[in-house]
Amino acid sequence: MATVLVDGIEIEIRDGERLNAIEAAARAGVSIPHYCWHPGLSVVGSCRMCLIEVGTRDAAGRIQMGPKLVPACNTLVRDGTVLVTQSEKVQQARAIVEEGLLLRHPIDCPICDKAGECLLQDYYFQYGQADGRRADIRPFTSRRRDLGDVTLFVDRCILCTRCVRFVREVSGTSELMVSGRATGEEIDVLEGFPLANKLSGNVVDLCPVGALADKDFLYRQRVWFLRSHPGVCTRCASGCSIWIDENQDRICRIRPRENPHVNRWWICNDGRYDYPHVHNPARLLGARQRKGGDTRELDFTGLADRLRAALQQAGRLGAVLSPFLTLQEAYLLARTIRQLDPQALLALGPVPRAGEDERYPGGFTISKEKCPNRCGVERILGRFGGGVIRFDQFAEQAGQGALAGAWVSGGYRQAWIDEETAAKFERLKLLVVQDLFPSPLSQRATYELGGAAFAERDGAYVNRQHRLQSVAWAIRPPAGVRTEGSILWELAGRAGLYDAAATLRELAAAIPFFHPALGTIPATGLDLLVNQIA
Repeated sequence: MATVLVDGIEIEIRDGERLNAIEAAARAGVSIPHYCWHPGLSVVGSCRMCLIEVGTRDAAGRIQMGPKLVPACNTLVRDGTVLVTQSEKVQQARAIVEEGLLLRHPIDCPICDKAGECLLQDYYFQYGQADGRRADIRPFTSRRRDLGDVTLFVDRCILCTRCVRFVREVSGTSELMVSGRATGEEIDVLEGFPLANKLSGNVVDLCPVGALADKDFLYRQRVWFLRSHPGVCTRCASGCSIWIDENQDRICRIRPRENPHVNRWWICNDGRYDYPHVHNPARLLGARQRKGGDTRELDFTGLADRLRAALQQAGRLGAVLSPFLTLQEAYLLARTIRQLDPQALLALGPVPRAGEDERYPGGFTISKEKCPNRCGVERILGRFGGGVIRFDQFAEQAGQGALAGAWVSGGYRQAWIDEETAAKFERLKLLVVQDLFPSPLSQRATYELGGAAFAERDGAYVNRQHRLQSVAWAIRPPAGVRTEGSILWELAGRAGLYDAAATLRELAAAIPFFHPALGTIPATGLDLLVNQIA
């Protein structure tokens, strides 16, 4: 075990652990400012903002400091390393770096999307000269350049090269480069080769200033009006950890949330920009009943009791559990249907797939499965056993008259069932459909219910690597929508408000595979396979 001294604070480094001075200081609760360094990229040491004093401490406790400042990003710590990060010498160096960066930087913070979360702003007030020579320079506006998926504000760039290293090392597409020489250096793309890869949005997150801007978010919202909620991307089976940034229940952007076990620091553009459907006016709203060619709107008060009575009277039952359901929703639906009919047929909803897994040099993978919880729902279906079938088989059973009533959950963003398949459900006496958007099946439903979008749910998902991650709602569903969890909670005869945590504990106690979820679930999730073995 190695011991490192950071501003008088002793920390321990495990044997074989490689940490640079920035990472070691963070472990001691000390933040070393930096621009060019990022834990997911190679080290270049170009910005010099992280200069610190470094020395050694011998076995007798004597400390000898080095004669000059060194970049913390490029300094690996070992046993006896001494770091000084707040001396007068260090503070002066940081002020000089800040002044140098600001000499040609436009003062357009009032119109810059990065204002409020810009490192240049933060470090300026912390280490710069707020009352010094910069104050008398005339404000000017940065030049704009279209790079493809993002917009470059040329004069804001501080040439940290994070974006260039990302497209070389993580996406492997190499669209960005540094062009020009000396004071004429700029970030650019070759003509005819725009920045247009599926991970391109990450360069905006990486940019420590406002040089790279997201076209989707540009000038839409001030960041200090946003509330950030931890979530899980439901665009594919990778289950990337994300931040959902919203204002007044409208999603404004989605950003990656660091998770070393799933997505590291990145997300793909499919997940990043896949939220407009949440606010699509075409969504199913409210609850309605169709009977004898007439359709009438229903109040949610007492709706669960009405649905339960209809299911009890229907006869042979079945249920389709969508891979977009949370674990809790799938468990409540399967358990309730089996309580009403012990021989009920249970099926997994269609699993959307596209091509093959897309793997990138930086270790990021976009799964071919375009749903978040196929693994989890299959485990729940397996628990109830007997009659667990595929959706196409379920539809055939319905078409042959083997079922009298069925509950079908959807949650699909796009069309998922055609007229021919939906027509097979016409023989049912009772059909309950809860979905995001109208479909040929919902239009044939006895009871049609609006469903919740991914940002409106409480629950948990299990990704393709069998990692369980919990989520809480980030925005409230639109008027006329009751979440699947709340309706199924009442359908199961539970009192009070829907309790996702209690439901997870219940299913974890009932299904051995989920037993690890009885304990604490970290923010980065829980590996169910590893914990099973342990």
